[in-house]
Amino acid sequence: MTEKFVVHENDAGKRLDVFLLDKLSDYSRSHIKNLIEKNLVKVDGEDGLKAGLALKMGMEVEVEIKAPEKISTEAENIPLDIVYEDEDLLVINKPQGLVVHPCTSTKSGTLVNALLFHIKNLSGINGQLRPGIVHRLDKDTSGLLVVAKNDMAHRSLAEQIKNKTCHRHYLALLEGNLKEGEGRVETYIRRDEKDRKKMAVSSSGRLAITNFKVLKRFEKCCLVEFVLQTGRTHQIRVHAKFLHHPVVADKVYGHEVKGLDGQLLHAYKLSFIHPRTNQEMTFEAPLPQYFLDYMKKQKIAEV
Repeated sequence: MTEKFVVHENDAGKRLDVFLLDKLSDYSRSHIKNLIEKNLVKVDGEDGLKAGLALKMGMEVEVEIKAPEKISTEAENIPLDIVYEDEDLLVINKPQGLVVHPCTSTKSGTLVNALLFHIKNLSGINGQLRPGIVHRLDKDTSGLLVVAKNDMAHRSLAEQIKNKTCHRHYLALLEGNLKEGEGRVETYIRRDEKDRKKMAVSSSGRLAITNFKVLKRFEKCCLVEFVLQTGRTHQIRVHAKFLHHPVVADKVYGHEVKGLDGQLLHAYKLSFIHPRTNQEMTFEAPLPQYFLDYMKKQKIAEV
C-alpha cells in the first residue's frame, strides 16, 4: 500500500522522519527510520534519503507501507462476541483489554489472532499483521468494529470511513461536567513531542473533528455521546482532555481509578452501507457491566 502526502506551509522545515511520524501515527520512530533506510520513502520521486532531510513546502512524500518485520501472526482460540456475520464482513463487539492487531509490544493475544482462528477468509489489503482490519479501537476501549472478509468489502468500507458515510458513535463517562450540552471539537492532532506514545492537540498535524452531546449529568461526572467525523489515533480521549474533562479512568490522558482497568469509553453504535447489497446497516452494543456498575455508584446531579 502506498501513501502520498504533500508538505504544506506548517510542515515546511520539518525533518522527514518527524513529518512521517505525524502522518503515520501508528508507526514508531524506528519503523519510520527503517522505511527510509530501505528506500521505501521517496520525496519528489527521489529515494536514497536521510531521516534528517529538511522538507520544503510543496514537496510530495510517497511512502510504501510495509508491515514491521519479525512479528508473526498465528491463530489463537480467543472467544469472540460476533454481533453479525455474512459472506463479506462481520461486526465484532470488542471487550476492553483486547488489542486489535499485533505490534512490536503485543505479538499475540490480539483480535487478529482470534479472527484467524474463527474466520476462514479475511481481506488481505492491510497485510498479514492486519488481515480484515478496516478500523480500530484502542486496547481499553470496548465496542463495535467491522471486519472485512474480502478485498471488495474492505475497499468499500474504507472508502465509507474516508468519505464519512460510515458513522461511529461512542459513549464516554467524563470527569466533571461539561458546561455545554452539546458541541463540536475541531483541532489538529499529532504525536506528543515529549511522549511519542501519546497524541496531543497541536497547531499542526492531522485534522480531527468530534461532535459531542451530554446525555446524563452526575455530581462528579457526565455521560457523553461522541460522534467521530474523522478517525485519528486516541481522538476522543485527546479531545476530552482538550475540553478539560478527560474520560474517567483514562490512565494516559486523565487519571487512574481504583477498580477500573481502563477508560470508560465504548463504541456503542456503528452504521454503514453493506458493500454488496447497498443496504444501510446499523448495529448497537450495550454498555459493559463494569461501565454500568460505575455509573450506578454516581449520584445524579441536581438540575
